[in-house]
Amino acid sequence: MKNISVAHSPDADDIFMYYAIKFGWVTPKDAIFSNIAADIETLNQATLKGEYDICAISFALYPFIKDDYALLKTAVSFGEGYGPKLIKKIGTKLKRNFKVALSGEFTTNALLFKIAYPNARITYMNFLDIEKAVLDGTVDAGVLIHESILTYNQELEVEREMWDIWVELSGGGLPLPLGGMCLRRSIPLHSAIDYENTLIKAVDVANKNRKVLAPMLLEKGLIRVDAATLDKYLDLYANDNSVLMSDLQYEALDKLYELGYKNGFYENLIHSKDFLIPTEYEELRAK
Repeated sequence: MKNISVAHSPDADDIFMYYAIKFGWVTPKDAIFSNIAADIETLNQATLKGEYDICAISFALYPFIKDDYALLKTAVSFGEGYGPKLIKKIGTKLKRNFKVALSGEFTTNALLFKIAYPNARITYMNFLDIEKAVLDGTVDAGVLIHESILTYNQELEVEREMWDIWVELSGGGLPLPLGGMCLRRSIPLHSAIDYENTLIKAVDVANKNRKVLAPMLLEKGLIRVDAATLDKYLDLYANDNSVLMSDLQYEALDKLYELGYKNGFYENLIHSKDFLIPTEYEELRAK
């Protein structure tokens, strides 16, 4: 049995989508999945170095790793009228060159932020430290992600929703691409197809059995929030739209990559569907 490393973030939606595998409800055919949890920018940086076989990433990272990793079509998180929030202390006015904390250089929110605020002074830090950095004045503002968008301190207010920035830049009508997963291209194709199918089943099983799985995760202390917040957060980021990417989601990804290319962040313009695992291989083998 091959040991396949699967890295994901410790936020509630990633934990939720993966743990159907961890609990043995879904298993790959010829491998054992070993999971690693780390914050999303740590995973982005690790993927640039090729550390993991399968890894959660910010969608904005993908053009930098496209030659080494295939894009998976499951375990995705998109915003639909919501997403990361640019926050500041209540009543403060941000200058043109305000200092801001972002959760990582290769995060999707960082890409959109840089396009929208080219004069801001950016510092990067772990997403769990951003709220405190704004409160103690280390930075003027910060972009909150994950569960923090629901639980931030009452001394803070939203300066701007990243969703609104996305709508302005994209022209509207598309969900906001946030995070997905990728798989090492050196993995043999038949195995890659099985691993992706395993993840698809895991996300689908988790989604369909949410009332069973969510309390289990809370009881084991695997989630950072309470039951009510978890329920609300899963509504946002681990739902029917997470199981399998839709044509509208692919269109949104392509718009993200177009914006990055036109603003000089990517060397080439890519189209997301060109970088998926070619699952039609199985159909050809069956004939």
